[in-house]
Order: sequence, then structure tokens, then C-alpha cells
Amino acid sequence: MSSPSPASTVVVTVSYNSSGELGGFLESVARGELAPHTYIVDNASADIDATREIASHYDATVVALADNRGYGGAINAAVAELAESVEFILISNPDVRLSPDAVAALVATLREREDAGAVGPRVLNEDGTPYPSARSFPSLRTGVGHAVFFTIWPGNPWSKRYLANREQVDEPRPVDWLSGSCLLVRRSAFDAIGGFDEGYFMYFEDVDLGYRLAKAGWKRLFVPTTSVVHSGAHSTTTESARMIRAHHDSAYRYLSKKYSGPLLAPIRWVLRLGLAVRARYLTRRGL
Repeated sequence: MSSPSPASTVVVTVSYNSSGELGGFLESVARGELAPHTYIVDNASADIDATREIASHYDATVVALADNRGYGGAINAAVAELAESVEFILISNPDVRLSPDAVAALVATLREREDAGAVGPRVLNEDGTPYPSARSFPSLRTGVGHAVFFTIWPGNPWSKRYLANREQVDEPRPVDWLSGSCLLVRRSAFDAIGGFDEGYFMYFEDVDLGYRLAKAGWKRLFVPTTSVVHSGAHSTTTESARMIRAHHDSAYRYLSKKYSGPLLAPIRWVLRLGLAVRARYLTRRGL
């Protein structure tokens, strides 16, 4: 695969039986002030023919994988084949709708802020309410507090700290990590840290990306002056039990990497047990 043009920006999205969402997504890209070429990475879906048909109407490139590599793995597969001239990559879910200025505004921010490795827009739910797309790194205290109390006490202080977009501002501000539902990454920064960690099949790959960008000295910026609408995880709604398990497995992978070393082994054992119990409880309740 090669880039069809020497454009400095491309869009990469991942589809897993998501052909029903692709038309709206590609239309929002096409209507943008900056409308980059789009790559659709298909994770061995049953609806690949429908995806190819939709892509043909927008001159998008379909990258069909033989197996399901998860979100990060699929993104990495596309990025590895992009032309060297590509400087910026908009990574997005297919059930996102971009505002007309979104890509241009994010690219302008990265061009202005050479110390930033990634920037993300304000993400809105379909009803216009804000989704917490710019968050703090989960720690033992905030992570455990959020995990234990959010279901029964959504307003608890640990969840507020973890999920908060903080104060309303009208200019880019630094954050710990940005939602992988839609963010623009600097190609050089993404390549320098090895892209997404493919050990995360689903969930937490964006948290881990932000963490490793931070360790490498790259800033992550929330850009609230532009927005996108995210309608939710369409490709996972029929596999809720599997996704609950995947979410907890990924949470453990992230925390065990963050709290590594032999002296912290007891903490990791407790984390593994606690997350396994929580996943089993939520699966039984159908949450």
C-alpha cells in the first residue's frame, strides 16, 4: 500500500462490521475544510464487500486484514505503509462525525506546537453533551475508586478526577491522555514510540499511547475549540460480555506496566484478582 498523494495528512479508521457507519464518517471527512485521504482498515469483518462499496464512493483506500488485530494493531498496520511525506495522522472511530473545521484546526495546532505529539478535539455525544475525552492517567487511587464506585455513585470524587475535562477553556491545554475515538498524532512521535502497543486488543491502547508519549517528552493537547460527535461503540454492542472482559484485561495490562518491578508484585496480584472479580460481576449483571 502506498499513499495516493504526497499530502501531509491522512485519516485512518478501523472497521469491524462497521460498514453501516462508514458512509456518514467519510461524508464528514469529505465536507471538511481539510479533507485528507482516508484509509479504512478492516479487521476481518463479515461485511467487507459493503465496506469496499462505500469506500469506492469516496475514493477511500480499504486495507483488508486477514485476522482481527484489534484497534491499535489495525492502526499500526496502516501507518507502517504510509508514505514518508505523511506528517500527521487523524485516528478515528468510524462512528464519529467530524465538524467541518476539525481536521484543519487540529493540524494547525500541531504545526504551531512542535512539542506536541498528539492533539484531540472536544468529543460530544449525540445529544450534544460532552464526552470525557481528555483525562488524567489512572492511578491506583483514582482507578480503584472509579472502578468500585462509579456504577453506584457516578458523582464520586475519584470518577470526577479520572473522567473530568476540567474547566471550560477556549484554547489548547495539556492533558494526560486523549480518547482514541478521535485524535491527531504527529507521525514522527507516533513512530518514535513504536505506535500503539498491540498487546491491548481493545481499550486502554489510547491511555498507554498517552503515557508513552509523555515518557518520551511529547505533550498531549486538548483542543476544545473544535469538536466531533461520537455515537458510540456500534461494533461491540452485540459482544458486551467479551468487551467487559477485554476492558478489564487491558486495565490490568496498563496498571501492571505502570506499577512494575518485583517489589510491587503484591499490588499486581491484588489488581488482577480485583479486576477479575469486577469483570465477572459486571458480566453477570449485563452492564
